[in-house]
Amino acid sequence: MNERIRQLKERTRQGAHHVWRQKTPVDVLTECEAEDLSLPRRMARLIRRQCEAEAAIVEPDERIVFTRTLPAAIPPVMRGEEWDAIAARHTLHELGPISNVCADWGMVLQQGLLGRKDAALAARQRYVHDAEAVEFLDCAVESIDAVLGLAARHAATARRVGRHDVAEILERVPAHPPRTFHEALQALRLLHAVVWLGGNYHVGLGRFDQYMWPYLRADLQAGRLDMDGAADLLAEFFISLNRDSDLYPGVQQGDNGQTITLGGVTRDGDDAVNELTRLVLSVSRDLAMIDPKINLRISPRTDLDLLTLATELTRKGLGFPQYSNDDVVIPGLVAHGYSLEDARDYAVAACWEFLIPGRGMDVVNIGAVSLPAAVDCGVRAGLAAGDDFAGILRRTEEDIRRQVEALAGAYAGLWLPPAPYYSALMTDCLERGRDLSQGATYNNFGIHGAGLANAADALAAVRRFVFEERRVSPAELLAALEAGYAGHEELRRLLEAEGPKVGNHDDCADDLMTALADLFAGACEGYASSERPTPRGGILRPGTGSAMYYVWLALGHEGMREPLVGATAEGRRAGEMFGANLAPSPNATVRGPISVLQSFAKLDYRRICNGGPITLELADTVFRNDEALRKTAMLVRLFAQLGGQQLQINSLNVDTLRDAKAHPERHQNLIVRVWGWSGYFCELDEEYQDHIIARHVYG
Repeated sequence: MNERIRQLKERTRQGAHHVWRQKTPVDVLTECEAEDLSLPRRMARLIRRQCEAEAAIVEPDERIVFTRTLPAAIPPVMRGEEWDAIAARHTLHELGPISNVCADWGMVLQQGLLGRKDAALAARQRYVHDAEAVEFLDCAVESIDAVLGLAARHAATARRVGRHDVAEILERVPAHPPRTFHEALQALRLLHAVVWLGGNYHVGLGRFDQYMWPYLRADLQAGRLDMDGAADLLAEFFISLNRDSDLYPGVQQGDNGQTITLGGVTRDGDDAVNELTRLVLSVSRDLAMIDPKINLRISPRTDLDLLTLATELTRKGLGFPQYSNDDVVIPGLVAHGYSLEDARDYAVAACWEFLIPGRGMDVVNIGAVSLPAAVDCGVRAGLAAGDDFAGILRRTEEDIRRQVEALAGAYAGLWLPPAPYYSALMTDCLERGRDLSQGATYNNFGIHGAGLANAADALAAVRRFVFEERRVSPAELLAALEAGYAGHEELRRLLEAEGPKVGNHDDCADDLMTALADLFAGACEGYASSERPTPRGGILRPGTGSAMYYVWLALGHEGMREPLVGATAEGRRAGEMFGANLAPSPNATVRGPISVLQSFAKLDYRRICNGGPITLELADTVFRNDEALRKTAMLVRLFAQLGGQQLQINSLNVDTLRDAKAHPERHQNLIVRVWGWSGYFCELDEEYQDHIIARHVYG
């Protein structure tokens, strides 16, 4: 990092850009009501007014510009009672607007916004007799014009302050296709930022090294740029993304979905790794900031040097890259109805969920099936009724199906507001004359299967101690569970310490884990038929990520649909959190990271393709030298060889974390992996800090 980049980073971390933040949001609602605009036209007007209200900031040392000056809160285009009326008739997803969707950034860059405008106008001629299509296309054109106006005002400001180099770029992009790497980065910065201005969130950047590489390659070949110059521009682009770490008002700052996907294979099946792949990893390592979150697509054949470079980011404590195994992910997507070419082109959404850039309107996280709750229901009811172990499994399956049906039923009436600008960035929304909210090529629904290891451990403990060894009577276990183990501490310790545990490559627990995953997949597959279709013709995609449910299912959360879980049969007390994603139960003693990988590799990921990473916590001492670094890279390769689907690794120092909690002023730049995203430890809520501190550290 040169001095310019260091200063840009420092100013961003100190929040210097907040001085430009406006206090008052734009009033769009008043004029929308005065003109009696339809909802699609209101959404287009929102984009227009937001773009007009953004102040054009061009700092003296910036080469890539756009500093958001508007408040993070998006101005309403409907009154609260209008939203309430919609919510009474439909299901609203999370905050309401479309999220967790990835645009076809490469296509938009190749065409420029004027090319997308031409596509909209051409489609308008074809659909001239379709009033709905005409309205949508008019809204798309209005939105595109708004972005062009935003770029023009930034160009004028750059001219006024003597930054003619910046002005020349902004006078070309994003209106026209970029000619250089610099122009492509500047275009992408504006195009991406405006999606947020329309109220959409968790806006991923897709396969960055694929669509940006042609611009860098051309520059390198023409001698316009060398790799140091490219690194400088890339670092500035990444810093600009970090100015928007407060965009998503979610559980935590940092969970903003600004992800990029690297590597893997092309749509033709060829190796997709290039020089930009490595440059992104190097720049991200050196910057050590939380955005963008990096997902690296790998296989057992991935070059070990590339994996070693990726591991250097883990050593820095970034919590990424997250690894996805092409040899497992692609067949899983194909098995769920994706074409082979599209499956090869997958990217990762905000956390771990898979989608196809430009073609996916998958709602990838409609909620969670609580596997610990299903098992707890089966155990308590089964023991009380005098069932055998097979009877407990049948009751567990019934509860899993009930939970899946409840989630699917809740989303049968899904409603999404129009997104005319976002639609213009997708592969063929303009060409079809239909807004993205009405669907794209793929319109599936993703469900998390949370607490898998805890659930399997509970079943394994019941099978061993109640039915096989008969060391615990059904009445004794029921009484302990009802009491939350109060007065039953000896029994609780037996279940926790001697029960089979997922993560030890122990078939006693692992076979039950795979059985639970298969039951979950089977319940979801019941909706993938003409007899029980989901809305918009999609299917249910089960996955193994937990998101925030590893906390919510244990502690509760306002408005959650999922059942709260009390004490469970693996020895977990009520209120103790579950393992995040695919991780051993938090109180389990396991042999180490290899046995964890071996356990979770037994799952049939063709049936559970919504994503969900194996999560390993390694002591930071593991990364103390280059030899250890390479061994960790070999661990990543082993994960792929074993047939794992996804992997994320956190480098932790428990003493540092405890000191950061006590003295946050000393550790403002300390980064950790939370569940599918990385954030600054000192900005997390205490319950998440405590869970991270308590996670097992192997090695």
